Amino acid sequence: MSAARRTEARARPAARAKAGKSAARAKTAASPRFWLVKTDASSYSIADLERDGVSPWTGVRNYQARNTLRDDMKPGDRVLVYHSRSDPLLVAGVAEVASLPRPDETAFKKNDDHYDPDSDPSDPTWWLVDLRHVETFKSPVTRERLAAEPRLRRMVLLQRGSRLSVQPVTAEEFSTVLALAHGAGGRKKKP
Repeated sequence: MSAARRTEARARPAARAKAGKSAARAKTAASPRFWLVKTDASSYSIADLERDGVSPWTGVRNYQARNTLRDDMKPGDRVLVYHSRSDPLLVAGVAEVASLPRPDETAFKKNDDHYDPDSDPSDPTWWLVDLRHVETFKSPVTRERLAAEPRLRRMVLLQRGSRLSVQPVTAEEFSTVLALAHGAGGRKKKP
């Protein structure tokens, strides 16, 4: 075997491994991710989202949360909807990201509660995505119940000082919250 063929033969497994890693990364990037968004239930609750079907998630005015909306959330991602100003605090249901990110127009409207005089339409500061209602839990999952679940001990929501209105959730955490909601009378089991 010539030196060129030996070099080529040695390169093939490396090329296959590299191609496999690229395919795995592409598959991971295409897989839905999971998030939690906080909302003041008296302003816009899961019931409002259920009524509207799809709604722009406006009014996020924290840079880190904005970056998540703008850079990370993709259509098809699943979202836990958390009522942050309710008694008790709770996860009320599930939504799905229904659009690509776009500028939050409420930042430009002087009569809107979320108006930002420093936001420029030609270089927007604030972004949003549309959320589509998926499910309202018959048995919402309280923050107390979340905190009591060992599988959720690392959940961003439960960390001291965590105040972000848009947060990442792992696939395991998302599944655990669904199990808590459905296991607590949210769905009847088939006989």
